[in-house]
Amino acid sequence: MEPDTVAPAEVAEDAEVMASVEEGQTETLVIADISRDDAYMTLPLSDAASLPEWR
Repeated sequence: MEPDTVAPAEVAEDAEVMASVEEGQTETLVIADISRDDAYMTLPLSDAASLPEWR
């Protein structure tokens, strides 16, 4: 049985990635590569993994 892994993505060396939390009716996590147009993703903050979960 093969492990369920994802191939690493190539990342540009000059990428500038940042994260932010937008407050409103639902708090939203935004992760964006500010060095490219339209390179972002959003999700409800409640669905985002905490740092200890990533370790």
